[in-house]
Amino acid sequence: MISLQQMRYLVVLSEELQFLRASERCFVTQPTLSMQVKKAEEQLGHPVFDRVTQPLTLTPYGQSVIPILREILNENDKITQLNEKMSGKVFEEIRIGVIPTIAVYLLSDVFLGLRKALPNAKLLFMEYRTEELLLALETNKVDLAIFAGPYSDPRHRSIPLYQEEIKIYTNEDSTGEIAIESLTNLQPWLLSKGNCLRTQMVNFCNLKDAVDPIEWDYIGGSLEILVDMVNINGGYTLIPANYASPKMDAGKLKSLQSNYGMPAREILGVFAHKTHKTTSIQIILREIQLKYATQKATGPLQLLDWK
Repeated sequence: MISLQQMRYLVVLSEELQFLRASERCFVTQPTLSMQVKKAEEQLGHPVFDRVTQPLTLTPYGQSVIPILREILNENDKITQLNEKMSGKVFEEIRIGVIPTIAVYLLSDVFLGLRKALPNAKLLFMEYRTEELLLALETNKVDLAIFAGPYSDPRHRSIPLYQEEIKIYTNEDSTGEIAIESLTNLQPWLLSKGNCLRTQMVNFCNLKDAVDPIEWDYIGGSLEILVDMVNINGGYTLIPANYASPKMDAGKLKSLQSNYGMPAREILGVFAHKTHKTTSIQIILREIQLKYATQKATGPLQLLDWK
């Protein structure tokens, strides 16, 4: 039988599909990783990776065995955690993936509360765009994913955290609310493709077939840059209600109305059913729920899809 270390090498390589990146994650040299993977395949009696393709691909055997190896490693981690608990050395690392338009305010809002609630845990926060975050969750690179729904997968638990109105930031005069019909001739400032807030803005504001009067190719997820563009050039952008920036003029932030209500998104916490970190994850999710539980919308909300 192959060793636990060899299992880790195989699992990490299955996630990276490239020897150099996998060796860096495993803190070994590339030749060492290659030798250990080959030795493990010989012991298993079947090739796990097809080395002809670039990047690597999993063989049919590899597709079947990697989930089993990942489960063995997870169960071994449970034993390690139990031993540490019994010896009084409780330490747990929780890897939390968050999309940029939530991370920009959530981390500073909840970090101190989480440190008090989980004093013996190491919280590692990572930013991903939604599709990348779902892949990170699937390949066990994160223990908890926080993003905008909807989302459903039988492998994962999905916990609603809070609903957040999406507001419009614009120079246009109004009494505090703007009708979506009035945006037709205004320049929209968008995040790059892959950001769910961009997709929600395109869908809600009917921008799929619109022609941009200004060539705008921004690759990134900074809401502050979009605020700057509105301040300097006019037009509009959509901003999550919990986001705040010293560059924002409060008078330019307004509710956006349509026949179906104000645009909003539902923020979810998603994690694997079989994780051994469930207790800590539930504490994290409860802290987030309590932080935003008092939010009150000024009218009916229309929950938007991120796809």
